[in-house]
Amino acid sequence: MKRIYLDYSATTPIDRDVAEAMKPYMTDVFGNADSVHFYGRAAAAAVDEARRTIADAINASHTEIYFTSGGTEANNWAIKGVAFESLQKNIKKRIITSAIEHPSLLESVEFTEKLGFENVILPVNRDGIVEPEILENALKSGAALVSVMTANNEIGTVQDIKRLAGIAHSYGALFHTDAVQAVCSENIDVKDTAVDMMSMSAHKIYGPKGIGALYVKKGIKTERLICGGHQERSMRGGTTNVSGAVGFAAAIKKAALERDENNRRIRHLRDAFIKKIITEIPDISINGDMTARVPQNINITVGGLGDDALLHLLDRRGVACSSGSACSSGSLDPSHVLLALGLGRRQAKASLRISLGKYTTSEELDEAASIIKDCVADLRNLQKK
Repeated sequence: MKRIYLDYSATTPIDRDVAEAMKPYMTDVFGNADSVHFYGRAAAAAVDEARRTIADAINASHTEIYFTSGGTEANNWAIKGVAFESLQKNIKKRIITSAIEHPSLLESVEFTEKLGFENVILPVNRDGIVEPEILENALKSGAALVSVMTANNEIGTVQDIKRLAGIAHSYGALFHTDAVQAVCSENIDVKDTAVDMMSMSAHKIYGPKGIGALYVKKGIKTERLICGGHQERSMRGGTTNVSGAVGFAAAIKKAALERDENNRRIRHLRDAFIKKIITEIPDISINGDMTARVPQNINITVGGLGDDALLHLLDRRGVACSSGSACSSGSLDPSHVLLALGLGRRQAKASLRISLGKYTTSEELDEAASIIKDCVADLRNLQKK
């Protein structure tokens, strides 16, 4: 059976050039980057070069890049680090975020309630956009931090981060953004958007798993999350993932070089696929804004279905997609993102996230559309019996 991978938002296959760049640092240049001898210095030099490459890709300084184990840790660090730092100062113990953030962000915000923080969860409109006026109203009571993701991992909606960050700063709050889903397709410039912190992850941009980064603007104070060493300029304990850092740098550099061409091709494939399934399958609706949206994302609700049977049937037919965030795949609850858009629980459970990548072909999408059409028809017929 031929298998078709349409879950690039969950993870991407590692690019072969990226894997080749990593190989020497898993075999020959194997030293601990914090050791003072030759082997350690060679590893440290590779990490330093990787840090500079990643910084250049987002228009930051290399001293503002801190390596993490991935986007989840970066989100945890951003939220909890600011909260811990705020406890030591006379800062409003209040954090504002949106209802459609990644679970790692929402659960980190929830954690701060144990520290005495008040949390405000902003609603979004039907397309998943955070309205600037709603953020401004929430900020009138003060806040230490605002966190809104750049591109949503389930519906692909892209926020006006520059405008939202400007509003936060006008009320004296810091601004963090989870850019994990945006780095591959969006031209990220932290000086232009003026964000104070930003989370990134390598495995969403054809890099290795287990490595990410938190950008922290120079002058921003945040408490460290992981203790036990002086790595990352004494801000994160733990042996440096040298090969991962090298892979992350290779991936983000290649993503920037390929971005325009990949976006053009993937957007064309996406739009053709959407047109095909809407034409051929009755009662299909698209979730999220179709203009302010990353090109690789498709999120659909299939009318008449009410559970995740379609997802499992597609898997048996060789099509790999998802019902939402991979980090929530073990949950029986419907997507919190789709509920925030106003969908009912039954509608949310009958939704699919189909995400494309640079290796996706038009032939794969034609076959996937045909399989989806057949599976939907089979399930609807079963429900009539």
